[in-house]
Amino acid sequence: MLKKIAPVLAASVLLVPAAAHAGTSPTVMAALGDSISAGFNACGWYVACRSRSWSSGDNTKVDSHYLRLLASEHAIKGHNLNFAVPGSTSAALAGQARQAVREKADYVTVLIGAQDACVGSEKEMTPVPVFREHIEEAFSVLRPTGARVFVASIPDIERLWRIGKGNGWARTFWAVGHICQAMLANPRSTAKKDVARRDRVRERVMDYNEQLREACALYGPACRYDGGAVFSYPFTLKQVSGWDYFHPNADGQRALAKVTYDAGFFRDTDA
Repeated sequence: MLKKIAPVLAASVLLVPAAAHAGTSPTVMAALGDSISAGFNACGWYVACRSRSWSSGDNTKVDSHYLRLLASEHAIKGHNLNFAVPGSTSAALAGQARQAVREKADYVTVLIGAQDACVGSEKEMTPVPVFREHIEEAFSVLRPTGARVFVASIPDIERLWRIGKGNGWARTFWAVGHICQAMLANPRSTAKKDVARRDRVRERVMDYNEQLREACALYGPACRYDGGAVFSYPFTLKQVSGWDYFHPNADGQRALAKVTYDAGFFRDTDA
């Protein structure tokens, strides 16, 4: 199935002109993705806090893409939409993309895939070919509009295990909340089966990131992948919410905003 999809998209890259908005300031931006882009637990107990989203947030504590664009005097004020939904997997991305298209978004950020891997058990993870199909479907919705798309890599959830396994509160929240058990179950175990499981889950995240990179390249010059910047970022436990020891807090969202903006379209240009 995957081999059939890629040539079709490649052909569309040849048939559809480069982004209509290339070289112009964005007028409407939209954040697509899961709980991270929705700012979940960034300002309260188990609630989305979109004002602190790394992408579209308007809270100065985060210094989001939106606020950085405003500071550069880009014509985007008041047009910061956020369609990210906590708990979303890649299967929801096309629907979010359709919302962005309806609102005429010409700058779109995508951060998706953590929930495809962070499931109750390893066997429940989204297969890589299915993940790719979901990404291709969403991009096929966006590309005819000429929207610029920034794609962030999925964070290294194995690092979360590494920095949190020695913290009793983190272990408690992970267990009680059944958080990302594919990776975080039995966090103190050094048994071979648990080490191997964590390695396989991390490899799956890396495989998803490769699919994001490839799909972005096929989208064309109007897509920018972060080059693995988010995956490689050495976040600390101080940047993780104390409500669940999983989602980024305001400091974590701020770090995400910086590392992604530095890898994006507008760092060295007036767009």
